[in-house]
Amino acid sequence: MELDPLLLSRLQFAFVVSFHAIFPVFTIGLASYIALLHGLFYKTENPAWDRLALFWTKVFAVVFGMGVVSGIVMSFQFGTNWSNFAYATSNFLGPVLSYEVVTAFFLEAAFLGVLLFGRNKVPEGVHLFAAIMVAVGTFISSFWILSANSWMQTPAGFELIDGRFHITSWMEALFNPSFWYRFVHMGMASFLTGGFVVAGVSAWFLLRKRDVEANKKALSMCLWLLLILAPAQAVVGDFHGLNTLEHQPTKVAAMEGNWETQTNVPLLLFAIPDKEAQTNHFEIGIPNLASLILTHHVDGEVPGLNAVPIEEQPPVIIVFWAFRVMVGIGLLMIAVALTGLFLRRKGRVYENTLFLKTLTVMIASPFLAVLGGWIVTESGRAPWLVYGVMTHAEGLTPSLTGGMALFTLIGYIAVYSVVFFTGIYYLTRVVRNGMKEETQAEVEGEVERPKRPLSAAHTPFDDDLEGANT
Repeated sequence: MELDPLLLSRLQFAFVVSFHAIFPVFTIGLASYIALLHGLFYKTENPAWDRLALFWTKVFAVVFGMGVVSGIVMSFQFGTNWSNFAYATSNFLGPVLSYEVVTAFFLEAAFLGVLLFGRNKVPEGVHLFAAIMVAVGTFISSFWILSANSWMQTPAGFELIDGRFHITSWMEALFNPSFWYRFVHMGMASFLTGGFVVAGVSAWFLLRKRDVEANKKALSMCLWLLLILAPAQAVVGDFHGLNTLEHQPTKVAAMEGNWETQTNVPLLLFAIPDKEAQTNHFEIGIPNLASLILTHHVDGEVPGLNAVPIEEQPPVIIVFWAFRVMVGIGLLMIAVALTGLFLRRKGRVYENTLFLKTLTVMIASPFLAVLGGWIVTESGRAPWLVYGVMTHAEGLTPSLTGGMALFTLIGYIAVYSVVFFTGIYYLTRVVRNGMKEETQAEVEGEVERPKRPLSAAHTPFDDDLEGANT
């Protein structure tokens, strides 16, 4: 059977991006939370805030390292698998990705060292400033990356000359029509991800009666955050959807499983889209609701997939169900946040075992929602790399063979599996060890300086294992 280099390259990039995306979406929110904890400790000198800051900084160190390792590979693929695309878009993507490194990565790397290894070695104000700079760096990084991706979705400020994109307006290109919607939507997703992870871990500790004071504080903060952001994200998502309807109507048609341009379109709760037959099977829907949501009118007109040739239609079933996973998890998040408010009013939010167990299960939910949204965004753009201008086939490396693409895909899966399970192993050890009080060596100022990046996550539990092995 002949191997298709285009399909394998798309699968490879999808795997690498999906693997990488779960890390920055967590670290962006977590970095801001750590900065807040340092600020609270600096103001109040309450040791509970310090213990929380130390614990979550250990978690941040591991996740940040996994994100860096998985993120470096993505840029290599532009040259190995998508050289035509890299050449054509180099006038825009080259500078933008360079700006991300210069303005964000260097900032994060410099102050991350102070944050991880400067505790009790630099003034508390300097340590707080380092935490703030790391948080700022994560947002600067997301600005450049989302600007680049949004330009590929809604290209602007360019002219095409001899197959290459030449920028005519950097302001229009950077702040393209979909950028602010994506930036806000992703930023809120990052805070929701951080909020649910911190809430879930805090609930896990409370179930085991470990450091109750600190974890009650952490859980209370997260529940207030989730109560505000979960419904707000639905509103932002609505605006994002309207923007997508204006600039990428085919993607919206795939999200809704709508094949013909028509009014009074139902919101499909269940269907099996059939691209070959250009229809849906086993439809279950709510009459007129899709028109109402997308156009804010019951009889509003919603574009259909058959408005474009079948070869320009995205993989409908993937987009359709990924969108419903994202929305379904979003609604579940709102329900959990409202349940937390109800239990808080009853004075039982920290003692309700079922609710605390639910929060621990919900740790995975924001990551699944982000992956669902990312699949909708990228698969819904197909077959375009630069929407309406360059297709995936046109951007592929001409000399790439199916065997080469398959070999690297298998290699990435193998290496990333090692990275993932190693990272999870470290994270598990950090969480199980919990928030320890300062050791006697720390009190006496005899702390050994870490010599490896992941040693920032080193815990007394590691010493126990080393002693047992000895």
